[in-house]
Amino acid sequence: MLFSFLRYVKPTWYFNLRPKQDYAYFPSQEQLLQNSISFEKDLGYQSAEACERDLAWTAFQRGVIQSKPEAGLNVWNTPQLPLADEYRFLRKNVHVAWVVYTLVLRVFTFHNPFAEFTAFWKTRHVSRFDYANQALPYTDYDSFTSPLLAERPFISVVIPTLNRYTYLKDVLRDLERQTYTHFEVIVVDQSEPFDASFYEGWHLDLHFWYQKEKALWKARNEAIQKAKGSYILLYDDDSLVDPDWIEHHLKTLDFFQADLSSGVSLSVIGAEIPKHYRYFRWSDQLDTGNVLLKKSIFESIGYFDLQFEKQRMGDGEYGLRCYLNGYKNISNCKANRIHLKVSEGGLRQMGSWDGWRPKKLLGPRPVPSVLYLSRKYFGTSLSRYYILQSILPSLVPYRLKKNKFLLFLSFVFIPLLLPLVLFQVFKSWRMSSKMLAAV
Repeated sequence: MLFSFLRYVKPTWYFNLRPKQDYAYFPSQEQLLQNSISFEKDLGYQSAEACERDLAWTAFQRGVIQSKPEAGLNVWNTPQLPLADEYRFLRKNVHVAWVVYTLVLRVFTFHNPFAEFTAFWKTRHVSRFDYANQALPYTDYDSFTSPLLAERPFISVVIPTLNRYTYLKDVLRDLERQTYTHFEVIVVDQSEPFDASFYEGWHLDLHFWYQKEKALWKARNEAIQKAKGSYILLYDDDSLVDPDWIEHHLKTLDFFQADLSSGVSLSVIGAEIPKHYRYFRWSDQLDTGNVLLKKSIFESIGYFDLQFEKQRMGDGEYGLRCYLNGYKNISNCKANRIHLKVSEGGLRQMGSWDGWRPKKLLGPRPVPSVLYLSRKYFGTSLSRYYILQSILPSLVPYRLKKNKFLLFLSFVFIPLLLPLVLFQVFKSWRMSSKMLAAV
């Protein structure tokens, strides 16, 4: 890890794991200067190593993207940094509540309380840094003439749907208006009742079939296998996009010589929209509601894991798999979509809005597939930190995630809820163990 304290606040972050191919995700100062990029070092760190690592982190957060495969700063083996440097890094990057959480966690896990409180106190004046305000603008993107766009590769847009004809109508209308037109649309319809007449009259290369089984990942896998395109564009049935959406996906792949373009999803409900959605950067997620990727990736590393069926995080697992196998994934601020997250219909009706919020009182928390993913790739220790880090926010209803007062109340009442929460977590852990055994 870049800093060891990341295990407490970002325990299952893609970039904590070393991929097969390093694209200098965390560039050294020399690499930055070679690309005429200069950031001011934070000289408040006690150690030179921490200072270099903070600079590499700053480059990552501000959107520095290397165009060629090249090893960056060696961050994959974390040395023991001064405690004050760890706390300084944390204060610069997370809310102070998470800094306090880390302090409490370390004291309760038998670290020297005097040393912890001293380092915590020494860094009390360090303020949180806003990287988004100093992100690289990539001003040459707009004037870039894309050879890939000129080649007009064939794209297959894949859309699973369930009881959302009203919203799917808007989805198809947006696709009819696309400036890039060399694509087909594949809809896997699981609606009850199924209405074949809905698909008549569209000015699209439209293919559809009825799938009786209500299964999201099966639908996507079968559609991808039958797709004619050399690129797959995964999309949702409750979204709105601009006419240049497909064009920007292709152009971004070409501009950054990337394998995946992860468009940002602007949700109308739920958590606040992250500031880093405003600019290009390395992507640390894969959203199957808005991502363009080469079909050859599926042929190389396989399709979606069906163990995630009727659960959550199937797209997160695939994104992590792509990253670990050395594929280049860009967070694309130009190819955004409005994600309506409508409550009616949709394949979410088979599961939960959120992986950490069970629908039933005695249901598992989190959804077992969440722990299946974290335990499979990050191991037991980091999965436990993941549980601790995620439990408190999960006590607030999904639609009220932005409400800081409710988050505070969940902290106050957690002693009362603890027996129930422990039961839910143990249940999820046991069920994820069965999933792992089936691999």
